[in-house]
Amino acid sequence: MIKVAPSILSADFAAMGQAVENLEKWGADYVHCDVMDGRFVPNITFGMPMIKAIRKHTSLPLDVHLMIVNPEDYIEKFIDAGADIITFHPDSTNKTAECLATVKNAGLKCGLVLNPDKPLSMLTDYLDIVDEVIVMGVYAGFGGQKFLPQTLDKISQLKKLAKGKNLLIEMDGGATCENARSIENAGADILVAGSAVFGAENPAEAIRILGGK
Repeated sequence: MIKVAPSILSADFAAMGQAVENLEKWGADYVHCDVMDGRFVPNITFGMPMIKAIRKHTSLPLDVHLMIVNPEDYIEKFIDAGADIITFHPDSTNKTAECLATVKNAGLKCGLVLNPDKPLSMLTDYLDIVDEVIVMGVYAGFGGQKFLPQTLDKISQLKKLAKGKNLLIEMDGGATCENARSIENAGADILVAGSAVFGAENPAEAIRILGGK
């Protein structure tokens, strides 16, 4: 089975507390939080205040994905806000090692994220440090995009590189109940899903199917 991390980017922002409470009831494993600054990606979502607010509404791990320029300027603030896992793109900073160390030293889990056009070689120096790697199935910035099939090959290649290492592979973007098994079979451990959960007639059933339960 694969763990499911619904993205609150697809939830009702006017009822976010209820949305994350529902995720726990529906059987989600994580709450995925997409933070965008309008600079690293062409969209703006939310920041530390949202993380702090939803922290009060769930005991699920908050999986915070930073799509921001210079994450080193904000990581400590997201730690203070209540994040459990913090991931960022190595091409968003020239202080990748420093950012990872900040998260690890706070006792949290850390990870790196690769867009579809970024090579796995960008991760080589950090595979013994990170707790997870997010492979994007779409280009970061907007929800609801269609899954890029070449993502499966990248996940499979990463699985081989990660052999013997204590890290999880997370796939983010374009997940559906129809392609979830292919993503799992390629080697992913965690599946991020937004519209596939929040747009479903029965979100709990969608999470069950996505997770292969």
